[in-house]
Amino acid sequence: MTDRSIDTKPRRRSFLKPDFVRAMLAGHSALGLAFAALIYIVCLSGTLSVFVHELQRWEQPNAPLVEGFATPEMLQQATVNAHKQAVADNAAHDLFVMGPGGVSPRLQINYHDHETGVQGSWIGDAEGNLDRRVVAPWSEFVADLHMVLHLPRTWGLFLVGLTGVALLSSLISGLLSHPRLFKDAFHFRWGGSHRLQEADLHNRLGVWGLPFHVVVSLSGALLGLSTLIVGVLALAAYDGDQQKAFSVILGPQPSADETAAPVPDVAAMVRQITDRQPDAVFSSMNIGHIAKAGQIVTINMRSPGHLPFGNPYAFDGSGKQLYDGGFETGSIGQQILGVLQPLHFGWFGGILVKLGYGVLGLALTVVTHTGVTIWLARRRDQGRPSPGWERVWAAVGWSQPLAFGTTALAALTGGGGFLVAIYLATFAAAFAVAGVARDGGATARALRLLGAVAIAAAVARHTQVWGAQISDPMAWYVSAAMLLCALTLATPVLLGGRSTAKPIAEQA
Repeated sequence: MTDRSIDTKPRRRSFLKPDFVRAMLAGHSALGLAFAALIYIVCLSGTLSVFVHELQRWEQPNAPLVEGFATPEMLQQATVNAHKQAVADNAAHDLFVMGPGGVSPRLQINYHDHETGVQGSWIGDAEGNLDRRVVAPWSEFVADLHMVLHLPRTWGLFLVGLTGVALLSSLISGLLSHPRLFKDAFHFRWGGSHRLQEADLHNRLGVWGLPFHVVVSLSGALLGLSTLIVGVLALAAYDGDQQKAFSVILGPQPSADETAAPVPDVAAMVRQITDRQPDAVFSSMNIGHIAKAGQIVTINMRSPGHLPFGNPYAFDGSGKQLYDGGFETGSIGQQILGVLQPLHFGWFGGILVKLGYGVLGLALTVVTHTGVTIWLARRRDQGRPSPGWERVWAAVGWSQPLAFGTTALAALTGGGGFLVAIYLATFAAAFAVAGVARDGGATARALRLLGAVAIAAAVARHTQVWGAQISDPMAWYVSAAMLLCALTLATPVLLGGRSTAKPIAEQA
């Protein structure tokens, strides 16, 4: 018989008052539910976007790869060749070049004209010749879904930025509503209520990946709201002159002088930089108003040991340096501006960092999805079930793998111009499945199997289309990863495990 009076140690009181914790929990639930679908779609598409360059190589696996970094001679030849082609395409206005050796082993050239709306994208070879046009509609679809949700760019960026703010706020309110979150970081309740298991998984993934979650949500919010931020800065400091505000932040912009001028000597500009910084390597280049008197050449050069894609150096058409962005060694504000994109997408440490971002991005996606299923399960436990919403949330969650599979398959069969329509049609079909399914669990099972079939079919179609033409080994790795995803989706359903044998509310 145990004497309970022996244990006289007082219970440690939480530093957060119960009323405050309850208020935070209510706010966390309300915020998560209000933005749940958007956060989920942005997180899942963002996880894929980490590998967008690998997906491009998968879509066009016979394009040339370039070893090492771009040389000045390669860049000069690429600039001259791209300008000639842009003139032929009636798109000789702005030119962008991304060199090999950074985020991708390809030399990529893009040009466009704001007035004509014509643009062109090419892959170059090691000599700077335009080898072939880029044909990667699915990769572009995935990237645009994450960055602008396929809305008009200004509105899409704003909505995605607002979603980042909501995600960051949800993370903070989640921490404040669970005072024992860090203390219970390795505590799992296995073998009992499945809802409690899911709640533990939700909380553990949330706390284990917290630094990553905060970084990507904060950087995503800043990137998405950048236009609004610059607009406020322009109103506050430059009498509403956004062009001047952009010039202060991003360097000088091209002037309106459209007088014909020679194509700039970008090789000499690169050498100017490397003469001062011998360890700097080329990352990317943008030429605004190419071959015009008002042209501005911005060259991004990256030095070892720094996170930014590159430090921007701006030159006029004659080769005179006008600007040093300070992304690597400038002020704190300049350096923060420089690291936003690489930190958000994980494009700074090679494939291992990308894989880490992929795992953590998937964890954040799971946290978002389970947050809603936990709330639905709690309602059922309280005698207030919402079977309709259970089916709806299952459709939202499991429609996305299916939609990525159908759009990939369509892109490989010549339907690259209709991917947004196919994505929306897949979304609608998922809701139709939810409408006739018995419950949320049945909806999830059906959509998981359909998603697995669609992804596997896309891989099979890719092999059929390209087959022996594949010269880039990355294509095989991406196909293997896609088959692994299909297997992960289908296996629990085919095995009839507990996670797929119950309604979605019971899964949470």
